[in-house]
Amino acid sequence: MTTDIYAAGAVCWRRVGDDIMVLLIHRTQHRDISFPKGKVDPGETLPQTAVREVKEETGISVSLGINLGVISYPLSKKHEKHVYYWAAEVTEKAVQRSTFTPNKEVDALIWTPLEEVRSELSYRQDKEIFDVFAKLFTRKAHDTFSVILLRHARAELQGTEFPIDSERPLSELGEAQAQEIVPTIAAFGRHKIRSSTALRCRQTVEPLSTYLDRKVVYSEDLSQEAWETGEFDLRPLIGTIVCKKKNVVVCSHGPVLPEVARELVLATGSLPGSYVAESTALPVSGFSIFHFSRNNPSAGILSIETYPRLLR
Repeated sequence: MTTDIYAAGAVCWRRVGDDIMVLLIHRTQHRDISFPKGKVDPGETLPQTAVREVKEETGISVSLGINLGVISYPLSKKHEKHVYYWAAEVTEKAVQRSTFTPNKEVDALIWTPLEEVRSELSYRQDKEIFDVFAKLFTRKAHDTFSVILLRHARAELQGTEFPIDSERPLSELGEAQAQEIVPTIAAFGRHKIRSSTALRCRQTVEPLSTYLDRKVVYSEDLSQEAWETGEFDLRPLIGTIVCKKKNVVVCSHGPVLPEVARELVLATGSLPGSYVAESTALPVSGFSIFHFSRNNPSAGILSIETYPRLLR
């Protein structure tokens, strides 16, 4: 029986004039060249790990973009390792603020031209991850923005104390869930926040709004009441989100989120399919991240990551 070990990292890329440079690291003890990565700490999600490890190994702060997949390999007869990777753009400001100094883990940061990366990497598995990134670059789909569909956290049940559905507050568990989702969503960068007007949605995004220092824009069209009466029109809202090509969190309700996803499909020319419905079949406080090309959103949905609730 094997014991699985989980890790996460990033393919960090940077614009230098008209060229793209990719960050590789030379590990001191291993004497190899790879991407920054490391094992998950207790209580972390994989995106949190990726951002922390990049910071620890390179001194550079990043936000995650599109998921590039996972590589798996045996460490021994009893241990198998799974490493998840994301693309992550490094801004010039982040480079200038880097705190890197050579140390016992990493002794060199190597900014490498895109066409030379594959030959510099020491391991086949890393080359496979880079191939995914390179294919995205060929399609001009490496530079992405994300739309996160978030279902509100656990609310108090409707009843004598809370007779009006839209005024039900979060339960104690729901308040904890609203706090718990913040670091994982924040790993994907600063997002604008759109929310249903229902109290349980407003309270769900409040900790995220505080952490990201973003004001929340509320919309009746995202409410369950509007969905139940059929008096909602999501198309202008989603059209605006896609046209602006900026990261956005949309917090709404179980019955409404499939409609939001449907409009995302239509606004980006994506292929319909069961994968879209599956991504919005979310438990309370669960969320799915839809990635789109910033250069060409009409290329459709590039990938979807789904994170079920972190606290039950």
